[in-house]
Amino acid sequence: MAGPHKRDTRLDPERTVRSHARPRRERNSPHNTPGKRGSTIESPERHYKECPERRERREGRERRTSRQTPDQSPQHRRRSPERRRRQEPTAYTSSEKSSNPLSLDSLAKLDAYNEKQSRRPQEKERLLATKEKDRGHERRQKGRVASGRVLKDKSRHRRHTEHNREKRRVISGPLAEEGYVRKRGGYIAEDNGKKRFGRKFWLFVISVVLLLVILIPVGVYVSRKHGGGQDSSGGGSSDDGADPANENLKGVDENDIPSTAKNTYLDPFTWYDTTDFNVTYTDETVGGLSVMGLNSAWDDGTQANKNVPPLNKNWVYGTMPIRGVNIGGWLSIEPFITPSLFKSYKSNQGIIDEYTLTKELGPQKAAKMLEKHYAKFIQEDDFKQIQAAGFDHVRISYAYWAVTTYPGDPYVPKISWRYLLRAIEYCRKYGLRVNLDLHALPGSQNGWNHSGRQGAIGWLNGTDGDSNAQRSLDIHTQLSTFFAQPRYKNVIAIYGLANEPKMIALPTSVVLDWETKAAAIVRKSGMQQYLVVGDGFLGLSKWKGQLSGVQNVILDVHQYTIFNKNQINFPHQKKIQYACQGWTDQMKQSNNAITGFGPTICGEWSQADTDCAVFLNNVNTGSRWEGTLPTSDPTTSVTTPHCPPNSGTCSCEKANADPSAYSDEYKQWLMMYAEAQMASFETGWGWFYWTWVTESAPQWSWKAGMSAGTLPKKTWQRDFNCTADIPDFADLPETY
Repeated sequence: MAGPHKRDTRLDPERTVRSHARPRRERNSPHNTPGKRGSTIESPERHYKECPERRERREGRERRTSRQTPDQSPQHRRRSPERRRRQEPTAYTSSEKSSNPLSLDSLAKLDAYNEKQSRRPQEKERLLATKEKDRGHERRQKGRVASGRVLKDKSRHRRHTEHNREKRRVISGPLAEEGYVRKRGGYIAEDNGKKRFGRKFWLFVISVVLLLVILIPVGVYVSRKHGGGQDSSGGGSSDDGADPANENLKGVDENDIPSTAKNTYLDPFTWYDTTDFNVTYTDETVGGLSVMGLNSAWDDGTQANKNVPPLNKNWVYGTMPIRGVNIGGWLSIEPFITPSLFKSYKSNQGIIDEYTLTKELGPQKAAKMLEKHYAKFIQEDDFKQIQAAGFDHVRISYAYWAVTTYPGDPYVPKISWRYLLRAIEYCRKYGLRVNLDLHALPGSQNGWNHSGRQGAIGWLNGTDGDSNAQRSLDIHTQLSTFFAQPRYKNVIAIYGLANEPKMIALPTSVVLDWETKAAAIVRKSGMQQYLVVGDGFLGLSKWKGQLSGVQNVILDVHQYTIFNKNQINFPHQKKIQYACQGWTDQMKQSNNAITGFGPTICGEWSQADTDCAVFLNNVNTGSRWEGTLPTSDPTTSVTTPHCPPNSGTCSCEKANADPSAYSDEYKQWLMMYAEAQMASFETGWGWFYWTWVTESAPQWSWKAGMSAGTLPKKTWQRDFNCTADIPDFADLPETY
């Protein structure tokens, strides 16, 4: 049986030579008689004349044989080694005596035989030298293979060897016809004498393979660690799925793109994603904003659900509550929503917001990274799921660099504009009304990271405060002119002027004056939709009588207990009580034009009861819950734990756990807390949950909460509406 250690004599040069040196006997040779085990070299004299001694021995054997019985024949009789040696044929020289003289022909053959015998020592030495040479060649060949070199002569040697084997390997006919021969491990092209691959090629191949072996596992690890992959706890990622196919580009001739537009945001061949975009080039603009990507037809006959009218029918605000959801952290980056964009940087690099992120990456890398985020973080299926969850409105946050940028800005300009327009069309398709939320203004209206730049407020404040105020008005001129088009009359229901202006740090009168000017610009452009202004953290009671000269304006309040160090430490029962009583009273008072401002909505809220989510309080900072949030402002600095008093050590570990690890009691509390807030805010004009999806913060993601069973499957299907008794949740730990 052939085995891994069996030596293949067909490849042994020494065996090969010896097989030629010893002629093989013919089956019918007179010297191949039964019972004889002589040498494979026979004496040439046997064919001519026997010597007297040999003839005498042969005749004696024949006489004895004639007297033996059949079972005593020579082939059945054992011979001693001495007897076998005596029977070995012997070579004789011409000088030995013979009974008859040899013929000339016999003498010539005998001389040739003796000469051949005399060459045997030299032949053996030559064979040994050849064998040693072959061994050296084999060692060198192995070294070449180890270094990645494939030699042409090795392939030729293998073919020559296989050609002489008694059992040749068989290959398939088609492969043989195409010039392929079978080798170990498969088929290779037959050598035509040309060197196909050189040393540099194989070194390159090995380098690429090694690089992939290193980078792929590292990439997977980093992606998972930084939230780059699908995270069940948050429900989304900026990098899910394969790259878009962009099939609609196949019917477009690249030469149709003018040279002045090539490699700009108007060139569809530079777009990462062309799905559902019109890729026919156009330089048409409205209000200085491109319509590139829009389709010419639209349909406003879609109904979000059975409880609300279709887009082309009137919505009775103030009577029909808004049940909406935010799409945050998408077109305006917010670190806690997409921490994967920030986790790869060290704290000393200072990458803490979209300003520092894009500045670090540079224009080209930032554009590539952010467009991929725009294309993947929110897609059409999200709007389909939003409709299925029972929502009827969507608040879409975007930043001013969707329209333009200014000297010194590192932001990526105009690419997000295209995705904003596509998102509006998706909302139209699923019957969802849109609340346009300008989340970031030039200079930053609040100094928080979601305004684009964390730090000082440069809007209506500081050296560039006035210029940034005017820039913001110019942006509203462009935006309102564009959205005054008939195609947006039904789908855009609410238009925001500025998200969360920090009016506790800015002069109230200056902010109100700017908002009055902005409202006038929007109305002059032809937009008749409801306008939205933020309460500026002044408190709803401070807005009575403000902006009385502006028609169809809504006051937007954002309600959270976790950002107030005097409310975050409420026990579980008290947080639900506060939502049912405190926020309800505030909403009712503000929503009444006699006692408050008038139309009031809650534009942001969540079911989170801690501020433990990663990067929620800024990148690489701690939390109020654990008392690890020191700041330079003593009014906001928190250095002692602020979980409910007398409840032990506060920890974010369980608060940040995957929802699958939540106890049944905690899930019950989260559901009741969310339902209490919905009931409270519907005493006004309604609400928008913050937000639809996050990478890793489930208590801030409606999508994740709905999947975990901590939020309703339909926005109107609830078990609690603040009229029933609130449990004390005594079995639910307050510290987690």
